[in-house]
Amino acid sequence: MLKVAYLVFAYKNPQLLKRAISTLSSENCAFFVHIDQKSSIDQFSCIKGENVFFHEHPIPVYWAEFSGVEAILLLIRQALGSRERYDYFVLLGGSEYPLRSAEYIHEFLERNCGLEFISMLKVPAPGKPISRFDTLRFTSDMPIRRFIYRVLAKLGLAKRDHRKDLGGLELYSGITWWALSINACEYILNFMESNQHVEKFFRYTHAPEESFFHTILGNSPLQHQIRGNLVYEEWPPASDHPKGPRMITDQHVAIFEKQEQVCLDDLYGSREALFARKLSDDNLGLVDRIDAMINLKGNKLDIQ
Repeated sequence: MLKVAYLVFAYKNPQLLKRAISTLSSENCAFFVHIDQKSSIDQFSCIKGENVFFHEHPIPVYWAEFSGVEAILLLIRQALGSRERYDYFVLLGGSEYPLRSAEYIHEFLERNCGLEFISMLKVPAPGKPISRFDTLRFTSDMPIRRFIYRVLAKLGLAKRDHRKDLGGLELYSGITWWALSINACEYILNFMESNQHVEKFFRYTHAPEESFFHTILGNSPLQHQIRGNLVYEEWPPASDHPKGPRMITDQHVAIFEKQEQVCLDDLYGSREALFARKLSDDNLGLVDRIDAMINLKGNKLDIQ
């Protein structure tokens, strides 16, 4: 039976996470959870289980910085180092909730075994210009240098050449969330070990969690197996909300309820959404509705 490792890096919404874990739990999965060091771990004390493993050495995670990539890598290594062998690794951020049952999701992954679900396009892509990568960005632990280079960036002087720094690799970018096979996760770690210049480049890149894994896999033998990710999220124009997708509302759930399968059709292809983002502890009533929908739709995966 296919086994799934859910990798969660979160900083809030303990009640939502508790319910998501409950809905997704089965004897064939486990949850590896990284809580931002800046958050209180005590608020997550309500989450327990033999298949739930909190990372013992969390790091502080800062928005759009390489610390997000580092937290994800900690979770990948933790899951790979566990006693069980997991076939798929599903990355979640703590504001997602499943749209189908655990059994349905496992069967979906089993029937699509060998595919890598990560939304990505070759750069330049919509919202991801080359300039985003050829501009140096320093992290919060380098405040003076960060300030200086922000000023230089506004003047167009904080430049570098990705073609030189990446040694001929093509740049890929997309959406953070993914569901990757064990082969893909092991490939990423092995690639990093042999190509440390790639990590160095993305360490000084804006929002590297949207491009680091994508670039490695986009230049890999697994490239032809890549499909779009499995997460529904609605992104408004950047001018309206530059830092994230819209919250899930009653209107979204009504749409989910009317569809046997919640379908995605965007720049990354046509596929089914198995998770929805973005919910919170403030709208758990919507989670009640989604739970009722999951029960009504059942566990059977229709053959298309």
